[in-house]
Amino acid sequence: MHGRRSFIAMAGSALVFLSARARATAPAKMTVYKDPNCGCCHEWAKAMAEAGYSVDLHDTDDLAAVKARLRVPAEMEGCHSAVVEEYYLEGHVPLEAVQRLLRERPPVRGLAVPGMPSGSLGMGIDPAAVYDVYAMPSGTGAPYVFMEVRPRKG
Repeated sequence: MHGRRSFIAMAGSALVFLSARARATAPAKMTVYKDPNCGCCHEWAKAMAEAGYSVDLHDTDDLAAVKARLRVPAEMEGCHSAVVEEYYLEGHVPLEAVQRLLRERPPVRGLAVPGMPSGSLGMGIDPAAVYDVYAMPSGTGAPYVFMEVRPRKG
């Protein structure tokens, strides 16, 4: 009887381990809400897909409703909104910031790059691009700089 219980316990442990490993290696699902006529949003989503995310594009004529549902502060709005796991990504958030967010899992609702900064992901290549990526705290508090994007030196 002990042998059977041990076998069942070991099999259960193996299933838990394999299930956790499968979740860790499966691509994160990302839903992107964008204006149907916006090319830069499509380029941003394409870059996320090329980086291994499972991207589901949703064209919408009512992005304001999406931003309101996600509770994106007006001053942090970009031209598209995305959801990956429990976080939102507002605007042209760089791949490095998304990867860091999912690796560190800070207590935030999401990240935002307000407006459409030249040189940001999806907005063309500009090695001199300078902009900030903001984090929206889960609780109360003002958005804060999560990552600074600055030109690479030499």
